[in-house]
Amino acid sequence: MASNKEEVKVFGLVESPFVTRVEIALKLKGVEYIYEKEKFGNLSDTLKKYNPVYKKVPVFIHNDKPIAESLVILEYIDETWKQNPILPSDPYQRALVRFWSNLIDDKCLSGVRKACFTLDEKEREKSIEETKEALQFLENELKDKFFGGEEIGFVDIAAVLIAFWIPIIQEAFGLKLFTSEEFPKLYNWSQEFNNHPIVKEKLPPRETLLAFYKARYESHFGSK
Repeated sequence: MASNKEEVKVFGLVESPFVTRVEIALKLKGVEYIYEKEKFGNLSDTLKKYNPVYKKVPVFIHNDKPIAESLVILEYIDETWKQNPILPSDPYQRALVRFWSNLIDDKCLSGVRKACFTLDEKEREKSIEETKEALQFLENELKDKFFGGEEIGFVDIAAVLIAFWIPIIQEAFGLKLFTSEEFPKLYNWSQEFNNHPIVKEKLPPRETLLAFYKARYESHFGSK
């Protein structure tokens, strides 16, 4: 647990899977922190000061030193607080973890965004296929209960986007991206992950997220 001399802050949004990544890692480590709630579409000047490059959440502050980008923050947390490691000690395994975590953001996230907001039907179908291709790679990679083995690790935390957000997003937007039929191993993993006591405590309310994404659908496409 962080000592009294340390101050840890997280600037976040309830709608952001990237913020939830940071919160899960901190909870796993037993690190206490102050949560600074930001507002979607109206981020504070303080956040922009701490993250002038990207101007987005999460921003992690440790003893007045800001760090941005969730995967970078996760690595920092693991290196700073050694208990309950989320990264493997072996350099090759660490490299693989970084590879799969980056694939989640580069392929899954971008594919989902394009599938949701692309107006062109052909482009949308292409984005859905790209997303499913990335999910298939992860399906094939999953060998144990979690990507981290028997315990939650770095890739599992990165993949909260898949486990909790994608099912809600596909419901709100009327898409079929991630189903138990197509990805049985990944689906079972998602259930285990979402029901893990530490994860469950840090996930936002499902109805809150569903309402948020339905509103985004309606603002982009009009009412269903």
